[in-house]
Amino acid sequence: MGKIHASKASEKNIFSRLMDQARNRSMGNKFIVLLILAIVFGGCKQEEKEPVAEEVPVTVPDVYEFGFNLNKYVVKKDTIRSGDSFGTILERYNIGYPRIYNIVENAKDSFDIRKLQIGKPYTLLCAKDSLQTPECFIYQPNNIDYVVIHFADTIMAYNKSKPVSVVQKEASGIINSTLSETMEDQGLPNDLIYDMSDIYAWTINFFKLQKGDNFKIIYNERYIEDSIYVGIKNIEAAYFQHKGEDFYAFGFSPDTLSKKFEFYDDKGKSLKKAFLKSPIKFSRISSRFNLNRRIAYYGFALRPHKGTDFAASIGTPILATANGTVIESTQKGGNGKYVKIKHSDTYSTQYLHMSRQAVKKGQYVKQGDVIGYVGMTGNSGGPHVCYRFWKNGKQVDPLKEKLPTSETIPEHLKNKYWDHIKPLKVCLDAISFKYQNKAVIKQGEKITKN
Repeated sequence: MGKIHASKASEKNIFSRLMDQARNRSMGNKFIVLLILAIVFGGCKQEEKEPVAEEVPVTVPDVYEFGFNLNKYVVKKDTIRSGDSFGTILERYNIGYPRIYNIVENAKDSFDIRKLQIGKPYTLLCAKDSLQTPECFIYQPNNIDYVVIHFADTIMAYNKSKPVSVVQKEASGIINSTLSETMEDQGLPNDLIYDMSDIYAWTINFFKLQKGDNFKIIYNERYIEDSIYVGIKNIEAAYFQHKGEDFYAFGFSPDTLSKKFEFYDDKGKSLKKAFLKSPIKFSRISSRFNLNRRIAYYGFALRPHKGTDFAASIGTPILATANGTVIESTQKGGNGKYVKIKHSDTYSTQYLHMSRQAVKKGQYVKQGDVIGYVGMTGNSGGPHVCYRFWKNGKQVDPLKEKLPTSETIPEHLKNKYWDHIKPLKVCLDAISFKYQNKAVIKQGEKITKN
């Protein structure tokens, strides 16, 4: 039967006429009519089918990383594991030793392949052939920098860095426990906490903070692709109020060649002093210098304590509080394992009960260098470092000593410094304390820990 083209109205008319005819005919004729109806309207329904949509080819967008279009390669990502080397990685992908040796020789001026570190990520870009032959090795020693060793046709190696954006941020807080806890409660990054501690390590004793002490910070964070946080670039300016006294800190580079940041106050005076306030970051004083100490266990006999004990967990790094030369690094009696440093003809320091030393006798150390780790060797009731301080051959309390003062901005740079800090100070003073604790804080109330 040919195609039948009819509107819905005409279909209805045809159906009515045929049904009338069927009523007037015999059963056999009725069957023939019904068969005709089925054929007619079956053909009409076929005409109502939706047209088949044309297939549109899907375009895969290009994906770029490290300067390569990843769609052109078979990409294999992994991390350096124990026992891995540049050679063993390539051997796993059927590259022979002579070829590997040639690659290493041509790349050695840009990167020493022996410096691969366990846990660091690498990427192999492989050809889209049956063997998936590697053509490029990319190693990431950190989140920003990467090394490319390309060996598809000619061999070339180079170092590059991902584009980094810098975002300036502000933070503030009122101390109700410790500096680190207050900053952590606000979700501030750990490296900002340590940087803040380093800036004020010479001027503020963080073991004597009081409730109501407060701080403000202007700092810069680094981001890759505007979203991946890769750490603090630097603190530009900070303010700390301790016991009602204001301590400003402004980053400034007095050396135009090295461009190294130093921190100075609002009077142009360096915050660095000859000695750190503590040999341990974020610890607490468990026993103070006391020449009149008497202990019940020994029948209240006079047993002077000529050091300051800083409690910390075993393995905590112990820092040299000033530049100097190690004159002792040994183990002896109740002192356990210890290090003694001579800083000048006037001052020496000693650090007792270490789990192990990190320096040797005769070694020169700088302020802040790790010289050992907290332990319990010798006469020790718990993990701590006993910090002893000599002045002119006599042990004194370092927390009560008037130690050497800091340097000031060179005269010829003072005008440049004042121009630099003026807008920063205005911004610092304008920062409000957004994260003030709901509890009423009494200024000057001493902080106690359970």
